[in-house]
Amino acid sequence: MLKVKDIMTTDVITVSPETEILQAAKLLLEGRINGIPVVDESEKLVGILCQSDLIAQQKRIPIPSFFTFMDGIFSTSSAKQMEKQVQKIAAITVADAMTPNPVFVEPDMGIQVVAGLMVDNGFHTLPVLQEGKLVGIVGKEDILRTLIPKP
Repeated sequence: MLKVKDIMTTDVITVSPETEILQAAKLLLEGRINGIPVVDESEKLVGILCQSDLIAQQKRIPIPSFFTFMDGIFSTSSAKQMEKQVQKIAAITVADAMTPNPVFVEPDMGIQVVAGLMVDNGFHTLPVLQEGKLVGIVGKEDILRTLIPKP
């Protein structure tokens, strides 16, 4: 049974929370990667920045929807949710746009488990941690490659 350590990329490109959004976008595009781990000064994983986080910047600022019920006005979206969306749209640094505390996998996990995580949660890229240290990254393409027989 194949494990994450058999298919993961170990030469991981990372950014810091202070990295400018444009620089991070350039890294994603030039590297043809969907997600990039965000690490702090001690190399601890603090988030992940995906292409979808950057695409959110092209959204319009959400206008809250309201409904009335028994003379009361209620919002259909929480203020906290709207604040997060506006923050991503106006992001200048990676910290403003990244997903904090990302889901991660470990090197000895089976790729079936990782495939399930990706499909069930819509993840394209997952950081690989071993004893709290970033040791790799695994993406949907890595799993797809296992379907093609090696010559």
